[in-house]
Amino acid sequence: MQTETIFNSLRSKFFSETARKKIETIFVFIAITSFVLHLLLIALVHLNLLQINTTSHLLNNPIAAIYTPFSFILVYEVYLLIFYLPKSTTIYIGKQYEIITLIVIRRVFKDLSKLELSSDWFVTKNDIQFSYDLIATLLLFFMIFVFYRLNDKKDGRLEKKEGLSLDILRFIKIKNLVAFSLIPIFLVLSVYTFGRLIYISFFSLSDLVNSITDVNKIFFADFFTILILVDVLLLLFSFLHTDKFNAVIRNSGYIISTILIKLSFGIEGILNTILILVAVLFGVAILAIHNRFEKYSVSKKYS
Repeated sequence: MQTETIFNSLRSKFFSETARKKIETIFVFIAITSFVLHLLLIALVHLNLLQINTTSHLLNNPIAAIYTPFSFILVYEVYLLIFYLPKSTTIYIGKQYEIITLIVIRRVFKDLSKLELSSDWFVTKNDIQFSYDLIATLLLFFMIFVFYRLNDKKDGRLEKKEGLSLDILRFIKIKNLVAFSLIPIFLVLSVYTFGRLIYISFFSLSDLVNSITDVNKIFFADFFTILILVDVLLLLFSFLHTDKFNAVIRNSGYIISTILIKLSFGIEGILNTILILVAVLFGVAILAIHNRFEKYSVSKKYS
């Protein structure tokens, strides 16, 4: 009984709609404040009122200031991913796709400050990467739309306890416990990453540090590694309530998709963009085939 009370207390603090709205308000405030502070920092540097020894492009152009609030929006998206984990597996995976899309968009804003507008657009490395990312953003946005359209609404109804078997109720409780365990990991990684990001972006004195460290890899490479382990764990626990072939393949496909996203952090250029697109496309295809398989199984059963 005491365990159930603690469980419900944690749930109300982190995973209720009231908690989500409060956290959303906090992150919006932080994003706006960080944007204004970043713009102020750029202005002080340009007016020579502040001397910072850095090779970062984040202080060269006011447009680059958009990068900072987007970083906090991304952190909020990670919270939403954890928030939807107990409620819907498909929405939980969809949030992973939203995160990687926002990372691409954030990279677009960062690279805007490095564009070299000339007739050699398709020769300059930064300009080519910018073009790839623009196209990738449109394709990812469309694929996420298709993914949510394909979402089986029954998956989102797991939160409604009426009429569910004991095995499914137990699986929901396991997903809640997994989500709770992700909260401290998320907080520790966020604090560590914020400090490291500030140092690398504004106070690094070495060109070497800036050349070998991609700030897009900070936090998310480690976090997606954790998500792969979580996905495998959920796949194993899912056998407690279903052994349907299409459900197993769907969940296994989601793991493959997450692994591809994780691998994308280790490469750069066009290969990075292609791997991200393939990861999301694979997830969309898996869900589409799963839904067709489900409808075929139902029609065959009652034919």
